[in-house]
Amino acid sequence: INRFRCQRLDLNGNTRNCFLTGNPDSHKNSIGKGLRCLLNVPNTGVYRNAHHSSGRFFFQSSQPLGEKITSPHIGSVGELPHHFSAWNISRSLHTSPSSQAAPVPLFWIIVKPAQKLLAIILGRSIRNWWKALPPNKRELFKESARKNKWKILLGVSSLGVVFIMFYFTHLEETPITGRARLLVFGKEHFRELSQMEYEMWMEEFKNQMLPETDARYQVVERVVGHLSESNKDIPEVSALKWVIHVVDEPGVNAFVLPNGQVFVFTGLLDAVTDIHQLSFILGHEIAHAVLEHAAEKASLVHLLDFLSLIFLTMIWAICPRDSLAVVGQWIQSKLQEFMFDRPYSRTLEAEADKVGLQFAAKACVDVRASSVFWQQMELAETIQGQPRIPEWLSTHPSHENRAEHLDRLIPQALKIRESCNCPSLSGPDPRLIFRLNMQHLLESSKDRETPNSTKQDPSKPKPDFAHI
Repeated sequence: INRFRCQRLDLNGNTRNCFLTGNPDSHKNSIGKGLRCLLNVPNTGVYRNAHHSSGRFFFQSSQPLGEKITSPHIGSVGELPHHFSAWNISRSLHTSPSSQAAPVPLFWIIVKPAQKLLAIILGRSIRNWWKALPPNKRELFKESARKNKWKILLGVSSLGVVFIMFYFTHLEETPITGRARLLVFGKEHFRELSQMEYEMWMEEFKNQMLPETDARYQVVERVVGHLSESNKDIPEVSALKWVIHVVDEPGVNAFVLPNGQVFVFTGLLDAVTDIHQLSFILGHEIAHAVLEHAAEKASLVHLLDFLSLIFLTMIWAICPRDSLAVVGQWIQSKLQEFMFDRPYSRTLEAEADKVGLQFAAKACVDVRASSVFWQQMELAETIQGQPRIPEWLSTHPSHENRAEHLDRLIPQALKIRESCNCPSLSGPDPRLIFRLNMQHLLESSKDRETPNSTKQDPSKPKPDFAHI
């Protein structure tokens, strides 16, 4: 029998060793690659001893904090916030947008436009050269191409082989999930470049940063600290120094730079219902940094841009007029965007949801609250009458699909909690509470629409939602 060593806290706050017995593969399937139980952290009580009162949550832990930390506008599990209808939500929670979480290497800013301009000039020059050739020279050129078609084919094939070799020699394994992915840029070099991105955001938000004494800052600090401590057995988590920045901004947003700089907007703190939802969102953002999604996305964009230069040159060389070439260039860019860029971005978001949920489970978070958050976001957009954009047009999965994906992952995450000897979850499932709240909201809406309708049968009373 194989034994897997983990650590947990007893009721007195002392660290004790525990062992999981059985086949190592069975535990690997439930916990995931690189994820092991690690509960010898001082803040485990953050979730175990969370008390909900009057729309605020309080922290207690084995580590003294002095005064209790309160966060306004955050209610109990499954409860719709009292300011729900007034949420200032843009299109969606744009966690880790490419403009924020994927800093672009400096030379791209200069070289990338020059590359496209060079491709356009080259393609247009080829087209004008061909038009200027006399008819007899054009035939000679075609005849020469037919005679040397095998040499031309060999040259093109050689370029293809070089490209394939470059691709496979730059494949790496994604931490935790083990997925093969392309990485062109060095990890350490990319993190250094993210420092430039950090300085840019600090300059933009310098007048909106909350001080460390603010209760909202302390909430985020405690949650990020607990998540990182609970997952410090993962080298990529312990290697980064997580620095907190809370921005007084109404947008529902959060992102983490590759160097561990965490930015959270106060609009997100207003949008989450409880500490469990906040923990999942921040776990999702930490997963982006740990999985190095910024470098991966930049590598894909770099590769696609290189290939697009070839097609761009061909478009400007083949099209008889500049106007047609411009249309062809636009079509080519949109095909690249909707066939590669956006689907790949949605894949990375789904992977960050999965790993972020595992991070939260190891921190003893109520992972069932994760899907409720996205259902709340969908409801908020519906209430505000915002148009629903098709998923294939977005860089993020739709709220509905995201909630369904998390619901499928929650059973595995609950097994992770159990394997880490987390306190058992008490009370009703927050997903059930949300469904009951939705049912009550729909019934209330129907009652307002039909004020003269027959009153409800007293033999069928409505559930006491406040009590629930």
